[in-house]
Amino acid sequence: MLECLPDSEVFLLGSSLGGFWATYLAETRGLPAVLINPAVSPQRRFQALVGQTLKNYHTAETCILTADDMADLAACDVDRLNNPDLYWLLAQTGDETLDYREAVAKYRGCRQTVETGGSHAFDGYEGWLPDIAEFFEEFGN
Repeated sequence: MLECLPDSEVFLLGSSLGGFWATYLAETRGLPAVLINPAVSPQRRFQALVGQTLKNYHTAETCILTADDMADLAACDVDRLNNPDLYWLLAQTGDETLDYREAVAKYRGCRQTVETGGSHAFDGYEGWLPDIAEFFEEFGN
C-alpha cells in the first residue's frame, strides 16, 4: 500500500504493536506518526512465547512464534529517533499490558501526552481524533 501513495499523503497511527511498526515506518520513510500506548522492543516481551501456539482473538487463527520472528522484530527495532518532530506519543498510565514509562523514555524529545489512569485500549481515544487530524495537517501539502 505504501508504494501506491506519495509519502506526503501517508500518515501513521499505531497502537501497541502497531505503534512499534509505525515507528519503524516513520524512521525508514520519514513519515509522521501518532503512537498510542506503543510497544517498546516487543522482542524482549515475546521471547518467552517462542515455540508456543498463539491464537488471534479476532479470527481464531493460530500460529507458532519462532526465533526468526524475534530476529525480525529485533532488526526493525529503532534504537534512536532521527526526527522527533515526526512523532506524537499518546500514553495512559493505567495501561495494564505495557509500562507507559518505557514509551515515555523511548520517545523523549517527541511531543508527548501522558494521561493518568486509562487502559491499554487508550480510554477516550475518540476524543483525541480532532487533535490527531490537526497534528497530521501540519505535515500535509
